[in-house]
Amino acid sequence: MTVVTRFAPSPTGTLHVGNIRTALHNWLWAKRHGGRFLLRIDDTDQARSEERFVEAIRADLAWLGLRPDAEVRQSARFERYEAVFADLVARGTLYPAYETPEELDLRRKVLLGRGLPPVYERTALALSDADRAALEADGRRPHWRFRLEHASIVWDDLIRGPQRFDAATMSDPVVRRADGSWLYLLPSVIDDVDLRITHVVRGEDHVSNTAVQLQMFESMGATPPAFAHGALLTGSEGKLSKRLGSMGVAHFREAGIEPEALRALLARIGTSQPVEPIVDADALTGTFDFAQFGRAPARFDETELAGVNARIVHQLPFDHVAQRLPAGMDAAAWEAIRPNLERVAEAADWWAVIAGEIAPAITDDDRAFLVQAAERAAAIDWSADPWHALTDALKQASGRKGRALFLPLRLALTGRDHGPDMAVLLPLIGRARAIERLSAAAN
Repeated sequence: MTVVTRFAPSPTGTLHVGNIRTALHNWLWAKRHGGRFLLRIDDTDQARSEERFVEAIRADLAWLGLRPDAEVRQSARFERYEAVFADLVARGTLYPAYETPEELDLRRKVLLGRGLPPVYERTALALSDADRAALEADGRRPHWRFRLEHASIVWDDLIRGPQRFDAATMSDPVVRRADGSWLYLLPSVIDDVDLRITHVVRGEDHVSNTAVQLQMFESMGATPPAFAHGALLTGSEGKLSKRLGSMGVAHFREAGIEPEALRALLARIGTSQPVEPIVDADALTGTFDFAQFGRAPARFDETELAGVNARIVHQLPFDHVAQRLPAGMDAAAWEAIRPNLERVAEAADWWAVIAGEIAPAITDDDRAFLVQAAERAAAIDWSADPWHALTDALKQASGRKGRALFLPLRLALTGRDHGPDMAVLLPLIGRARAIERLSAAAN
C-alpha cells in the first residue's frame, strides 16, 4: 500500500503555525514511508476563498520545503460532489431539513434549559411530502443532513488510541446549506476516497468530525483511512493563545527564523523525542513516529525556536546562505563568523567589522602596547597563522599575557570585546587593514 496523506487548508487566510505543523506532520509521514503528500485546496466557500491566499499557501509550503506531489482544488470537483449527493439522497442517507437558524438556536436553548443535550431531534424526518411542498411554497429552502446510524463508532487512533462515540448522542450533521454551498464534512470524505488517502493527520479538534465521517465512508462503501489526531498547540504561557493564530511564515521570516529550525521544532514538540537542530530533512523524516506523540497540549515557545535557529545557522553551509550575505563576503568569512550568529542576517554586522570602519574604545594604558602591536604586525609572517605569531611576539616584547594581552588587540582590530576566534578573523581583516587599525588605535 502506498501511503498517501493530504494537507487541506481553506484559502480564506494565510497559514498560521498550527496549520504549518499539520502540513509538516502529513509531509513527514508520507516521506518516511516513501509515499505521496497532496495539497488539497478546500475552496468550496467561494465567497470567502481568495486566489491570493492560494498563492500564499503554495509559497509558504515551498519556503518550508514541503513540496506536494500533487494539488487538487475542491472547486474543480463540484460535479463529483453532486453525483454522490444525488445517490445518497436517493438512498435516504441524506435528508432535507427546513428549520431556520433561529428556530434551531431556540430549540437548543430549550433542551439545555431542561438539562438535555442539545441534539437535533430529527423533526424534519416526520415531514410528509405535502409538508415539504408547503414549506417550499412559502419560500423555505432546505439544508441537508446526513442521517447517522445510531450505533457505536469506534476506531484506533494512531495518536489517541482507541476511540468510541455513541452516534445516538450526536446531531445529524448538516452537509449542505440552503443556498447549495457545501460544508466541510462530505466533500472531504469524497475527496479522501477518490484520492486514495491512506492517513488523515490533523488536530484533535476534528475528533468528533472523524466519528461522523467514518459513517460517511461506510455509506459510500469505502474503506476509511487511518486517523491521527495531534494535540493542539499552546503558547509558552501554557494556554491556548490567540497569538499562535497570527504567527505565519511572514512572521518567522521577518524574525530571521530558518525553515529548517521551524521544521525541527514542530516535528518534535508534543512528542517524547528531544527537539534537536536537525538540518537534513531525511534525518528528521527517519525519526518521525506517531507512537512518540503524547496527548498533552504541545507547547510552542518562540524562545526555544530562537535557540534551535541559532544551532541550525551554525550548521548551514556557505552555498545555502550565499545569496543572503553582504557583497564580497566569501566562504571563509562565513565559516569564521557563523558560530557567533543567531540569525543569518547578523552576518552583515560582522562583515562590517571585517571590512568596514570601526571605532574602538581604547584606554590610555593600552596605547603604548598597541604601538608595539602595530610594529610587530608589520614584521610577522602573515602566510600561516598571523594571530598566534603576533601574540607570541607581543608576549615576549611586552610581558603581557591573558586578558591584558588579548582584549586590547581584539578591541583595536574589531571594535568589540567579543566575537569569532581571532585566529580565523585576523586573516580576513588582512595585513594592511590590521596594521592601519592598530596604528589608529594607538593614536
